[in-house]
Amino acid sequence: MNILFIGDIVGASGRAAVKKHLPALKQRYDIDFVIANGENAAHGKGITPRIYQELITNGIQCITLGNHAYSKSEIMMIKDQADRLVFPANLLPTSDLNQTKVFRVKEKTLAVTNLMTQVFMENVSQSPFESMDKILETVNADVHIVDLHGEATSEKIAFAYHYKNVLAGVFGTHTHVQTADERIIDGCAFISDVGMTGPYESIIGRDIAEVLARIIQKTATKYTIAESEAVFSAIYVRFDSSNRANFVERIQIRP
Repeated sequence: MNILFIGDIVGASGRAAVKKHLPALKQRYDIDFVIANGENAAHGKGITPRIYQELITNGIQCITLGNHAYSKSEIMMIKDQADRLVFPANLLPTSDLNQTKVFRVKEKTLAVTNLMTQVFMENVSQSPFESMDKILETVNADVHIVDLHGEATSEKIAFAYHYKNVLAGVFGTHTHVQTADERIIDGCAFISDVGMTGPYESIIGRDIAEVLARIIQKTATKYTIAESEAVFSAIYVRFDSSNRANFVERIQIRP
């Protein structure tokens, strides 16, 4: 089984990069399933029904979220129909929304779980370790992948080592900065942060002048997404017949 996980899609340029690069990548790596973090897909915060459908149409088969999961309230209007959307299990307000989704891929089951870390993050109901333990009580799949959304690299690494024998992949998201620590930990693929698929000439996706004004002049600002062409960030993982990762490759395509 060959999996492609795309890092945080930010704004219109990020979505355009998906449409531009995904077909060729699927062919090059013989991809069986595509997962992407889409919590910044709608103007940098949240996701809308239209954008959800756009990403699915462009070849993404599962969309995970993060701290901006509820920023666009209209997504809740299609929560029962958006069967490829996965919400963070430990993000307040907790609910009965999809927190783990199980798919059938090449005669095997693939589970995708979305969790938040705790360090430097807000509105987290419990640690990802507590949430993961509860999820594992009821979810059984051949391959289980977690999008671990948060700031601290150490927390993400600790999570991967703790669950290395029961998870097949732990992919960090949220910081928008791709880390060079992709590895396989006893058959569990890991990277601290997959990186951003969004405006390359930016400050983690946002307009540079606006962010500098906020930091230096203490100016009240909006949340303006930069308009430059996007970098495309992802990770490719190959799983063997025993459902363990045996190859991992970090991907970054700059404009």
